[in-house]
Amino acid sequence: MIFGSAARRRFSDLSEQEVIALAISSEEDDARIYRSYAEYLRDEFPASAKIFDGMAEEEDTHRHKLVELHQARFGEVIPLLRREHVAGFYARRPVWLIENLGLERIRDEAAKMESDAEVFYTKAAKNSSDAATRKLLADLAAEEATHKETAHSLEADHLNGDTRDNEQRTAHRQFVLTWVQPGLAGLMDGSVSTLAPIFATAFATQNTWTTFLVGLAASVGAGISMGFTEAASDDGELSGRGSPIKRGFASGVMTTLGGLGHALPYLITDFWTATSIAIMVVFVELWVIVWLQYRFMQTPIMRATFQVVLGGALVFAAGVLIGGG
Repeated sequence: MIFGSAARRRFSDLSEQEVIALAISSEEDDARIYRSYAEYLRDEFPASAKIFDGMAEEEDTHRHKLVELHQARFGEVIPLLRREHVAGFYARRPVWLIENLGLERIRDEAAKMESDAEVFYTKAAKNSSDAATRKLLADLAAEEATHKETAHSLEADHLNGDTRDNEQRTAHRQFVLTWVQPGLAGLMDGSVSTLAPIFATAFATQNTWTTFLVGLAASVGAGISMGFTEAASDDGELSGRGSPIKRGFASGVMTTLGGLGHALPYLITDFWTATSIAIMVVFVELWVIVWLQYRFMQTPIMRATFQVVLGGALVFAAGVLIGGG
């Protein structure tokens, strides 16, 4: 049984055999997703991994009951019917997307999966005319409704207060190492390193369009350079800093944004208006970097101010002096 994108079946048109086949494949997919979550979390969050192992086992139990029902009613051959074959049927987000969003996002997605399954079984039970099928589907709907409680009981078994606190601290540390640290380094580099070429060009030419092009080129070039440098500097295996691709992306994007912040005002045609706005943007950028260093990197406020604001002021002055000379 093959379904193209233009020939997806409506749920109301499915036979009872097809509904059971759809339920079997859905339970199989959900168990696989939970096991993927468990494997992804096992090294850093072993207690949460055990929770998803338990949820996968629950899905296996449901699938076994459905297969036994199909064998009793329709025989051994189960039709190939999956979620994507049915119009309007709930979809699952790619595992890689949810993993990238962290531990709490994975738990939220699991709760949504259970809710979707409950709705499906409730509707399927109402449309069933066979007593045994109707009973099993209704029972599965009730079990899916209590899956959140099951997850909570598994959580109680594996996540005591200290374990949860440790996992949250680990998740926060991983977020800082993978996203905040390289992003902050990129923002600082993009904001400070582009000051000299942008303002030197501005005061040398007093041409806003030329200044914008120089700023755009400097920002994009610095972003590409910082992104590749960060990605190539450490594969994250030993340092625990996480995916080099994620770190390179964070560093490259923030470097580019840091430079563009004070390049974009030069889209204004009046030179002094554009320059005044660009200087104000620089002031805000530098103090934002100071706050981020203080907030996420625990850098003392005075040291962060000295490093960022004084350093940025010197680079800005160098650009103005070179361009004005």
